[in-house]
Amino acid sequence: MRATTGWQVTRDGLRPTPIERRDLRPDDVAVRVDFCGVCHTDLHAVRAHEDGPLVPGHEFTGVVTEVGSTVSRFAAGDPVAVGNIVDSCGKCAMCLGDQENYCAEFPTLTYGGTDRHDGTTTLGGYSREYVVREEFAYPLPPGLDPAAAAPLLCAGITVWEPLRALNVGAGTRVAVAGLGGLGHLAVKFAVALGAEVTVLSRTPDKAEDALRLGARDLLVSTDERQLAAAAHRFDVLVDTIAVPHDLKPYLGVVAVDGTLSQVGYLGSTTVDTMDLLLGRKKLSSSGSGVRAQTAAMLEFCAAHGITADVEVLPSRQVDAVLDRLSRNDVRYRFVLDLSDLD
Repeated sequence: MRATTGWQVTRDGLRPTPIERRDLRPDDVAVRVDFCGVCHTDLHAVRAHEDGPLVPGHEFTGVVTEVGSTVSRFAAGDPVAVGNIVDSCGKCAMCLGDQENYCAEFPTLTYGGTDRHDGTTTLGGYSREYVVREEFAYPLPPGLDPAAAAPLLCAGITVWEPLRALNVGAGTRVAVAGLGGLGHLAVKFAVALGAEVTVLSRTPDKAEDALRLGARDLLVSTDERQLAAAAHRFDVLVDTIAVPHDLKPYLGVVAVDGTLSQVGYLGSTTVDTMDLLLGRKKLSSSGSGVRAQTAAMLEFCAAHGITADVEVLPSRQVDAVLDRLSRNDVRYRFVLDLSDLD
């Protein structure tokens, strides 16, 4: 086994703890983790944790330090990125159809998952080293800042996948509900794809940010007059809001034959089918993304100079970071610098 250090959840918060990584299998790469994004999923996992080892973190960048005997895509010294899925069964219909994010046996998650070979619990990227199958590591294109690129591997691919599935491009009228970690990247992607983009937000506070990111305007979702004026306006609405909310006002601004794609994972909700019927509207969703789309997203980001808007902090401040995240005190993604674990 390989010894490293990770921020493990304890009764007293997250504490730097010696952890073990597996010895390299033939198709593994060892990655020195340099930067790891902080996702709301991490916050939920920490708060819900009861027992067993938990090291959060599932969107990170770093450098390959060692490769297994059959690895052909990477060599020591290569910059890489790793996301929230690190393995799948490889044999079910979903995997064979290149949709490993919907693996019938459930994909192996970067942390809190179960290793398919030895049954151990996966420990995440709030650590100085990670060992991963080469097929689930991605070359980090030159020119992308590794700290600002880390959130692309979760927040980024979560919104990229539905934008591509819905063929967003030049002339598409796109609304993005919620201007947070996911939403600000959805705006950047949609603008770069050529769409006409509008942000929907509960208050006008982020109007300046919306315009800076490339949106044409911001509509206040609590203003009934503004929503009425935008009725049936948008071909695609990407809903990134991660708390329970009524979909009715958002479906009201979706155009005939348009789609509301809910990627904020709001949990159970109720939808009045009349809100879909009146306009042949569609309700969809998306979970993470496939390897091919993740690689394509990174290349697209390099070509268009897209990264997340981040606040980078030493990993020793992780408890304060999670507290601030719980209060939405970030624009728009925290990233931990793991070099202080050396």
